[in-house]
Amino acid sequence: MFQRPPPPCGRHPLAGGGMSLPHHCQYLPTLYKMENQIKEWLLEVEHPAKGDKNIVELGMVEKVGIEDGKVTVTLAFSKHRDPLAEYLIGSTKAAIIRNAPAGTQVEVKTIIKDEAPKKKPGLDLGFEEVAGVKHIIGIASGKGGVGKSTVSVNLAVALARLGYKVGLADADVYGPSVPKMTATEGEMPDAIQEGDKEVILPMEKYGVKWMSIGYFAKPEQALIWRGPMACNALKQMILQVRWGELDFLLIDMPPGTGDIHISLVHDIPLEGAVIVSTPQDVALADVEKGVNMFRNKDVNKPILGLVENMAWFTPAEHPDEKYYIFGQGGGLRMAQKYGIPLLGQIPIVQSIREGGDSGEPAALSSRPDGLAFIALAEKLASTL
Repeated sequence: MFQRPPPPCGRHPLAGGGMSLPHHCQYLPTLYKMENQIKEWLLEVEHPAKGDKNIVELGMVEKVGIEDGKVTVTLAFSKHRDPLAEYLIGSTKAAIIRNAPAGTQVEVKTIIKDEAPKKKPGLDLGFEEVAGVKHIIGIASGKGGVGKSTVSVNLAVALARLGYKVGLADADVYGPSVPKMTATEGEMPDAIQEGDKEVILPMEKYGVKWMSIGYFAKPEQALIWRGPMACNALKQMILQVRWGELDFLLIDMPPGTGDIHISLVHDIPLEGAVIVSTPQDVALADVEKGVNMFRNKDVNKPILGLVENMAWFTPAEHPDEKYYIFGQGGGLRMAQKYGIPLLGQIPIVQSIREGGDSGEPAALSSRPDGLAFIALAEKLASTL
């Protein structure tokens, strides 16, 4: 990493203040060396679809510029709508931020090689790939930690067990769980070229089509994305995937309420939302925010129902006992208050957690927990 120079010798170019350095500061790196140093940092950014070759090796780093404390990197793509464009942009920024002096500003530009620069990939996607989907449903939660992804994965499997054609898009870009919960970690979806666009083929397992940003990032890698970047990546993960004919496409949304949710509602033909909560008051208070967001005039999407997760605890050795460790009846009261159906109550049992960890969803089983997800799927299907 570059060393900050002492005051008599001027400022480091990445700390701002220009790039001219006194001649006696021979120990400071030249601009050329600094640009090479940045390219060395970018060796960390691997392209998952290119055999884990890095973007420097692939010739994607078109230009590196440094001025007044700001690093600008131009990435060259060989085609429009590269499904990994947003991922590579975010990873490039992250690699520089990790290594550069604190406070360094980073901008990543994109061009299409041998063509004039055009709009960023993914902004002009149409609805062709979801035209065969009957119902697109968002699975949302007012806060994290309520088991939204667990419910989403098991609901998808339960719907498939009932004979429906189902897909699930893991839109929780900051904490994608689908690869782990379906035992598809380390696998890479295929893609096909159709004219000037590339279409991603979803993973298929347990009778469900799966797609997640987690397939394109290493499990330990944090995605440092601002809102617009995450929104664009999310659109690609849904609108650039060959879903085919489906009865249900579930979208596991990020927790909370924010720009990703608004973008999803505006850019995706969402039919409605299912909200997941736990019974305690602190979670239900955030459910109200979620309900009000979807009912806001600028969003205006129906709430299809509420799922009360972790409704009670049942020990494996005492299957007939119920312990309401998070309170009792909170989900029903909230559903009645807002006039929405209570679609189901899911217990907190060890087998659901084990299924999520092993990649074998509990909904595959005929145990009480599996049957609870089947009942939830039946109730949701009956409301549409």
